Parts: sequence; C-alpha cells; structure tokens
Amino acid sequence: MGTQDQNQQTDWAEKKVFTTGEAASVCRVSQQTIIRCFDNGRLHGFRVPGSKFRRIPRDELLRFMRENGIPTDALEGSRRRLLIVDDDPQIVELLEEMLRRDSRFELESASNGYDAGLLTERFRPHLIVLDYMLPDINGDVVCERIRDNPDLKDTKILFVSGVIERDRIDRLLRAGGNGFLKKPFTVGSLLDEIARLLELSPAER
Repeated sequence: MGTQDQNQQTDWAEKKVFTTGEAASVCRVSQQTIIRCFDNGRLHGFRVPGSKFRRIPRDELLRFMRENGIPTDALEGSRRRLLIVDDDPQIVELLEEMLRRDSRFELESASNGYDAGLLTERFRPHLIVLDYMLPDINGDVVCERIRDNPDLKDTKILFVSGVIERDRIDRLLRAGGNGFLKKPFTVGSLLDEIARLLELSPAER
C-alpha cells in the first residue's frame, strides 16, 4: 500500500461523517450505487440544509457495510477495539490508563452487564475483558448473550475473576469464553493474553 493510500485509510478511520463519494471509496463501489442506496432507504443519513448533498454518519456506514458483507478494514483502521467490563472503578481506571498507551487499541468500558450489552452492540469490540462477578448479572450470562448473536461470532471474550473454582472456569470456557486470567494480574500478563487472542505480536515492554 502506498503512502497516499495509507494516509487516506487513516483519514477514513478518524472521520465521523462521510460524503457519498467518500462512502463509495470506502465500500469500493460507484458513487451512484451509494446515492441509490441512500435514496431508497437502505443507507441512512441526512442532507446538508439548503443543498442536495447527502451525508452519512460513520456508525450508519459501518452498519451498511456489515449487512452487505463489505470488509470494514479501511474504515476501522488497524486498531483493535477493546471493551473492559468491571464494576471496580479503580481496576477500570488502571487498565484504561495502561492500555491507552498502546496505539494498537481503542477502548471503551462498562461497569455492569446491561451497559456491556449495549456497548457491545454499538462498539463491536474485537475483544472483551469481562469480569465474572458483575452487580446485575454474572459475566457468563453476558457471554451467552454475545454468543447467541451471529454478528458477534468473532468477538473474543477474556474472563477475569479473583475468587472462582477451577470447574467454574472450565464451564466458562466451554460456554464461549476464549481465555481466563485470575485476579490480581499484571498489565503485562493481560497484554500477553490479549495479543494471543487477537493474534498480535507481543508489545515491547
């Protein structure tokens, strides 16, 4: 990929609203195809007041691409989306502080199972660091709901917990978890496990 293409991909990864021409380039289709999909309601957006120009929000373009089997790499860039789900604000703050230093990751966090479900639908994380003991529902229920959604079949789930029996860990992994870390753990061990699950090169530390 040339430098110009790399710069364009970076621009697309940062953009929040797209013109029909930009959307066409991202989707690798003609601009007329995008306009046609917009006008017949398959692709939603808005018109610039006082003009005929159409604009498409990022989330809507992502939805359209996923529903039509169009690769989203150009729009999402190379960063991996991580969702941290834990009801301990100190743990969340620590993990966010450490993981945000790694340019490979984009982060969101939730403190309960309900918010985790909403964020998973919107944020579409590549990996969820999921505390087993949550204030509203246990992490295994969150995991089951994610595994019931075919659109999230590629999402990795890394369970974390402090007090849990070995047989329960085995059941979590059989239910759809991809890994488990026992609390307390080091940020280094977490990064190693994330790299393993997402097939990334280990970060230099």
